Amino acid sequence: MTIFIVLWKKIRQHQILVLFVMAVLCMIGGATLFAITQHTSFFIALYWAITTATTVGYGDVTPHNTAGRVIAMGVMLTTIPLMGAVFAGWAAVLASIHIRRVLGLEKVWDHRGHLIVYGFSATVAHLLDDLIEEKSQVVVVADVPPSSVPEGVRLISGDATNPQVLAKSRPQTARQALVSGATDGEVLLTAIALKHLAPTLPIMAITQSAKVAEALKDLGVEHTVAADNLLGQTVAKSLETPHAADLLLSLLGSERYVLRERTIEEQWVGLPLSQVRHRYPGILLGIVHEHHVILGVEHDPVLEADDHVLFLTATDIC
Repeated sequence: MTIFIVLWKKIRQHQILVLFVMAVLCMIGGATLFAITQHTSFFIALYWAITTATTVGYGDVTPHNTAGRVIAMGVMLTTIPLMGAVFAGWAAVLASIHIRRVLGLEKVWDHRGHLIVYGFSATVAHLLDDLIEEKSQVVVVADVPPSSVPEGVRLISGDATNPQVLAKSRPQTARQALVSGATDGEVLLTAIALKHLAPTLPIMAITQSAKVAEALKDLGVEHTVAADNLLGQTVAKSLETPHAADLLLSLLGSERYVLRERTIEEQWVGLPLSQVRHRYPGILLGIVHEHHVILGVEHDPVLEADDHVLFLTATDIC
């Protein structure tokens, strides 16, 4: 029963599809009753219902009693208007697409190096405005109305866990992907499908559970953020240090300063972190070694070839 409820919620968002499903149900129901009352096969009855609904009406199959005529009237009064509305809706959509193309209103999307946001959540809703400012091309793949996304964001409406919908966003040409969702299950399904479609695409996933974040790392999604864990750690640190949260917000929300991550230069391989701190503009906070962050407060790690550096710098000198 749950499957049918979910399916109905998906279908009813598309008016033409709803009308078509209703017309098909009326035809099948009418054909079933026609076969019973007219003592014929279901195939012949379905043939009669389709010819009646499409107003072809060959006349080779007709009702022979009052019950059959009542059924025929019911099919004609329900299915014919529904099918007419379906055909009219399809024609209107095709005409609109053609007119937009003729007038040059249908823009061809040929972006490369875009940021794709898969799934929609309260966190994503707050992030979109900031992402637009930092990324010139932002695409959202989610089953939400167009009014949910701000102007300047391209929306691909559909289920973000569906590989066919994901393929429309061209993940192979994207620069980065952000995966979110209403549940951690949706995040997992989307991440798995993305890894199959675009194995080299850098993916960052937002989850609710730290365990799911670890599972995503095992699947090859290197960058994950467990929202509950992040919030819990921030609150815990704020209890010990009242201004810890303010410091974090000032670092992440400031327009004057930005956090940067870059690969190290070859000549710095083998040097301790303390010897390269002055080589970067701003404040060198630490390194990323084998996907783990080392702050360099307690230890002075030696840089290796695949390490990245994290540093805080002013926007006018980065």
